[in-house]
Amino acid sequence: MQVELTRFRVKKGKTARVDEWLKFLNDNMQETLLTLEQEKMFVETIFREEIQGQEFLYWYSVQNPDGINVEDSDSWIDKKHLEYWKECIDPNYKPVDLITEVVMIPEKVREHMN
Repeated sequence: MQVELTRFRVKKGKTARVDEWLKFLNDNMQETLLTLEQEKMFVETIFREEIQGQEFLYWYSVQNPDGINVEDSDSWIDKKHLEYWKECIDPNYKPVDLITEVVMIPEKVREHMN
């Protein structure tokens, strides 16, 4: 099982598009959740933060590493998600992977994570 929390910087001037992106995911949640199955993604959460006028998005995920990559998906949701990503996420900022120190998932839940 792979547990990650990664920070990505949003390009300047893209706040409105990020609003639209996150609304798109929330408005299409049923279809979005279906894409997680093929990725073997058990939990995926997006957090948002502003630090000294700079906007960041954080991805928290719990995933089986045997799933497919979102870039390999044929889903229209994933294709639109990647369009937003390319438009909004700053490729010049090296993503920051926070260090996992403790993972607390009860055994009865872990048993269902295959």
